[in-house]
Amino acid sequence: MNSAPEEKALFAGGCFWCMVKPFETLDGVASVTSGYAGGTTDNPTYQDYGAGGHTEVVQVIYDPKKVSYNTLLNTYWHQIDPTDDGGQFVDRGHEYIPVIYVYNDEQRQLALASKAKLQASGIFDRPLTVPVLDAPKFWPAEEYHQDYYKKNPIRYHYYRSRSGRDDFLHKIWDNVKYDPTAAQMKVDLKKQLTALQYKVTQQGGTEPPFDNAYWDNKKPGLYVDIVSGEPLFSSLDKYDSGTGWPSFTKPLVKENIVLVEDNTLFTTRTEVRSKKADSHLGHVFDDGPPPTGMRYCMNSAALRFIPAEKLAEAGYGEYVKLFQTPMSGMK
Repeated sequence: MNSAPEEKALFAGGCFWCMVKPFETLDGVASVTSGYAGGTTDNPTYQDYGAGGHTEVVQVIYDPKKVSYNTLLNTYWHQIDPTDDGGQFVDRGHEYIPVIYVYNDEQRQLALASKAKLQASGIFDRPLTVPVLDAPKFWPAEEYHQDYYKKNPIRYHYYRSRSGRDDFLHKIWDNVKYDPTAAQMKVDLKKQLTALQYKVTQQGGTEPPFDNAYWDNKKPGLYVDIVSGEPLFSSLDKYDSGTGWPSFTKPLVKENIVLVEDNTLFTTRTEVRSKKADSHLGHVFDDGPPPTGMRYCMNSAALRFIPAEKLAEAGYGEYVKLFQTPMSGMK
């Protein structure tokens, strides 16, 4: 019996006919299924999925020991126009918008990081508009839509060539080799970050107190790593420490924080770094308020704030419930 571990990924990239073959040719991909997702109706069909708010998607089942999620992401970015949020090529409307749907936090962080790197690369001259969202229920499409490129090769190739997809992909990627999931080089970060953000996150710098973006920010929401997007702190744990830097009593996701002994400045301190991006964030001290007694003193330049009302849109839907107030009279 074959007991190889399998994981799943979900991508929307316009017409699902065109999104199957690029993934099926990857070694380690067990299956690619065309379908519908993201709407409000059950059992959508090709005749009514649009009316139900669904989008055409492909679900990829893969063996992570043979092919990584990053490889799937790189394949995805090379199949779409990530600057078009109104559809894809000749196909217009919500049914054809590009979306990366994620099944867990690791997929979310990898997707957000690859999006940020691709934006910073300068390959596209407009902002990337592909959202990273929690994966909804997946509904397989009708059998005649599955492996369409194999069943109807002539019509498939005719559609691809006339839709504008192939012309666009050739224009962007011919003679360009770029993998937004590969290890990021410092030169890429210098393009992606401001001078202060780079100095703080990559060179261990410190921004001026009382003259930074978030020291007095009182809005509800999350603070994520400016480079990778990994969630770090919540406004629910933020307090005014009087230092002029954003301070928190504890991290939101402890696993995303790395503590390092820092012997600079002729004293021993505890540096705080992010796990995925290895960004310098700030320092932690034991002079904070209850209940933890800790003060995570961070640099605003190392963080990106996402308002509570924007969390789902930005791909952090699992944290929305932290900021929801139960309605009175409800059980």
